[in-house]
Amino acid sequence: MAIILVLLVIAAAVGVAYVSINNGIVTKDNRCDNAWQTIDAQLQRRNDLIPNLVETVKGYMQHEADTLQAVTAARAAVAGAGTPEAKMEASGQLTQALGHLFAVAEAYPDLKANTNFSQLQTDLTDTENKISYARMSYNDCVLEYNNAIETFPGNIVAGSRFKPRQGFVVEDASVRQAPTVSF
Repeated sequence: MAIILVLLVIAAAVGVAYVSINNGIVTKDNRCDNAWQTIDAQLQRRNDLIPNLVETVKGYMQHEADTLQAVTAARAAVAGAGTPEAKMEASGQLTQALGHLFAVAEAYPDLKANTNFSQLQTDLTDTENKISYARMSYNDCVLEYNNAIETFPGNIVAGSRFKPRQGFVVEDASVRQAPTVSF
């Protein structure tokens, strides 16, 4: 009778540990989803600001049509991206295009003095900072989740139900470099 009781206690302890580890993995998985949704919301905010910026800049930068088209195309790529990975890549290209736009805008003193442009630039800079923070948060969540499913005993509980996630990485080396502007 004592052996059966000990086995029941061990089975109950294993069951509780399994449920606890599984719940921890599910929680970490949900945090990753939430962190991605935060990035997505900030990307949408940035996409909503860009048409106003482009319209404000058009009148001043008639000779910079390629720059404006690059921003518009990059914005469309972010909006049309279907997966987080595609959205990450398109977002990096949009960040680069906006950086180039702001660098080119330095050559137009009337544009820099325009209050609407200044406010949009401030709003976009603020949003870029929020995106950067959200990306770091997302990467932290992904790291915690991946550690939970790849280390013992989480890897046993996770089995094949939970797949590793990809953190936010900048794959295009040109995105890491400041744009070159020449006149």
